[in-house]
Amino acid sequence: MRISTSRDHPENRAADVLIPLIRAAATIGFAVAPSSLGFAIIAVSEHLIRSIMVGDDPEMLMSDLQNQFPNDKFEVAENDTMLLRKVVDLIEQPAQAIELPLDVRGTEFQVSVWDALQNVPAGSTVSYAALAEQIGAPDRERAVAQACAANPLAVAIPCHRAVQADGDLSGYRWGVERKRALLEREAAFCKMIRRR
Repeated sequence: MRISTSRDHPENRAADVLIPLIRAAATIGFAVAPSSLGFAIIAVSEHLIRSIMVGDDPEMLMSDLQNQFPNDKFEVAENDTMLLRKVVDLIEQPAQAIELPLDVRGTEFQVSVWDALQNVPAGSTVSYAALAEQIGAPDRERAVAQACAANPLAVAIPCHRAVQADGDLSGYRWGVERKRALLEREAAFCKMIRRR
């Protein structure tokens, strides 16, 4: 899946310095839906998904969303139900190719890690050390793991594919059991495709 970001447009790169001022008055649309891995919540601004989280308690997810965007106002995203449906579809079948309009924001280092994760095929995993090598920062394995933990876009940026060097699943922002379930679903999907 290709990450489509607001930074893809040259005129938006120059405006990045203004984003904190603009975002101070922004309204974030949100929507919550059940999935097989718990509830999914998305935050949408200007028809771009700024956050995807999964968890057991919708109220806790909403609280996390408010902490993520403390200066913004929230309203129910009634016009973005199709986006929420696509996100739930991605949770249910994380190996499928779904185009999502993502607003990816992070440090340059974090974005480089998240971009590298997009190149990890569904059904595969990559170690934090290998990711660090891929982005040209072989001595920054811990920072790579921290970038994975800071990923604001669950499943859409597949940080669930990053593992320890020994294959241990280790931590996952939304729970190791969810990480295991996503990897198992991807492996099953890839196995089914190979049989065809």
